[in-house]
Amino acid sequence: MSESENESINQIPAPATARVGHEVIRDYLRTLDNSPGVYRMLDAQSRVLYVGKARALKRRVSNYAKPSGHSARIARMISETASMMFLTTRTETEALLLEQNLIKQLKPRYNVLLRDDKSFPNIVIGGAHDFPQIRKHRGAKTEKGQYFGPFASAGAVNRTLNQLQKVFLLRNCSDTTFDSRTRPCLLYQIKRCSAPCVGYISRADYAGTVADAARFLRGHSTEIQAQLAAQMNDAAEAMEYERAAALRDRIRALTQVQGSQGINPQTVQEADIIALHMEGGQACVQVFFIRANQNWGNHDYYPRLGGSESPDEVMEAFLGQFYDNKEPPRQLILSQSFEETALMEAALAQKRGGKVEILVPMRGEKAELVEGALRNARESLARRMAESATQKKLLQGLAEAFGLDGPPARVEVYDNSHIQGAHAVGAMIVAGADGLLKSQYRKFNIRGDDLTPGDDFGMMKEMLTRRFQRLLKEDPDRKSEAWPDLLLIDGGAGQVSAVAQIMAELGIDDLPFIGVAKGVDRDAGKEEFHRVGRQPFALRRNDPVLYFIQRLRDEAHRFAIGAHRDKRSKAIGTTPLDEVPGIGATRKRALLAHFGSAKAVARADLADLKAVEGISDRIAETIYAFFHDGS
Repeated sequence: MSESENESINQIPAPATARVGHEVIRDYLRTLDNSPGVYRMLDAQSRVLYVGKARALKRRVSNYAKPSGHSARIARMISETASMMFLTTRTETEALLLEQNLIKQLKPRYNVLLRDDKSFPNIVIGGAHDFPQIRKHRGAKTEKGQYFGPFASAGAVNRTLNQLQKVFLLRNCSDTTFDSRTRPCLLYQIKRCSAPCVGYISRADYAGTVADAARFLRGHSTEIQAQLAAQMNDAAEAMEYERAAALRDRIRALTQVQGSQGINPQTVQEADIIALHMEGGQACVQVFFIRANQNWGNHDYYPRLGGSESPDEVMEAFLGQFYDNKEPPRQLILSQSFEETALMEAALAQKRGGKVEILVPMRGEKAELVEGALRNARESLARRMAESATQKKLLQGLAEAFGLDGPPARVEVYDNSHIQGAHAVGAMIVAGADGLLKSQYRKFNIRGDDLTPGDDFGMMKEMLTRRFQRLLKEDPDRKSEAWPDLLLIDGGAGQVSAVAQIMAELGIDDLPFIGVAKGVDRDAGKEEFHRVGRQPFALRRNDPVLYFIQRLRDEAHRFAIGAHRDKRSKAIGTTPLDEVPGIGATRKRALLAHFGSAKAVARADLADLKAVEGISDRIAETIYAFFHDGS
């Protein structure tokens, strides 16, 4: 970590005697003052055990130097501590932000850790086009336009977009498609678009529908519904029955949008409702997103606990990590208070650039919203605990079926997909005690130029070589959770032999791997399992472990097929123009609009290329030379 004028870092190496525990921690007190900052506790192998913040570092660290009075979790942590690191900050707010950032980076064993931290989708109405596009957006808000969100899932966004298209008839096609159309597409025919691409709606009228869509997404749906109803009545009185029917359909679609948003609070305009339930050493945090007085969905989280954390400690840790890469809303309405509420408000206000209020309501509509979220958290955790118990039994059964030393904590399943060797993609899925770990999935674009098309053995060799070379580089001592305990390979004896060769070349000789091959007639249920130096064998047709392996193999196949289709679709969408130096998206659009296709551009003579708007003489000569070998 870099050092700045307002921050200082201080690490004292572990004593030569490799002492651990509160006596080692006490040695640091001589060098500390009561500045705010962040501390890290490390074990004898310099792995980070815990990251914490402090209003006064010396005072906080002195608590750990006491030989007694700690919870079981903290006592274990202290007993493993061999050294510490310190980073001072200007304020306690900076310490809080830095603490959460380091926790997410380092994933210490004794911290509460938010494991699933993906970004949430938004709806964006583009602002750089005369006829703006409405679409789903995920990631940084770098594009010009109006953003609405977050929504809890892609499904929630897609449902809302689907209904919004029926109501407001905004286009969802790309600018390139829009510019190249000469007649309306199917969406116009099914009354999902007003066909601005071919001039069926004026710029001013389209701008009006854009403004209405934005007003609806800001919560002014009642006004828009009344406006559409008045237009429908006017059309009916003027005996424009077709137009009146179209407006009626739009009002109906608008009602469906409002109904699909579930409970829409009257007194909460913009807030996240966050409820925590803990049971059996596990926790579930349920988050509901309220924007523009509308419920835009919910998402549940299962933070990893270090041992015996209190609910307020879990809630504080969750908030800090959850909003590390997200903009907080105006209000956070919680089921659980915690000691550092004012400090968290200050930190989140700094991220938002405006006031953030944290509430724990006792009565009224806000309390009812929290109770609903808490009920969801309780039910979600109960389901997860039941599924986890089943999953642990299956992993134990897997160990027994294949003679493993114990239940595998991490199972990796490999497959690949291609069409006669084209657009080859390898896929890895991961399963563990918590089920499928989708955040750990990986795809591999097969690069081998020397591979024979369709060489499944060669593809598997490239995929596993890349995977385990990287693992060996990042964690040669094999101490991290990223190392698998079992590999399942889609294939029979040939694939297993290829994997054995790869592992031998990498010097990995203690990682079990099993080939899963379809048996007689390639019938599911007759799978054969292959291991090096052993005869193929099968499991009973009704064995739950067999069904479990089938599900893992099918999930790997689904993921591989999806990655392959994405790669193939991307390749189909490319044109030879993408390879011409100096041709970006704007010039490519101009050329395609002028000539109609990339093939026509390739055949054009120099004079025609120079006639295209936005194409200079120099660029025209470059294009002509590219397609005519410089002649």
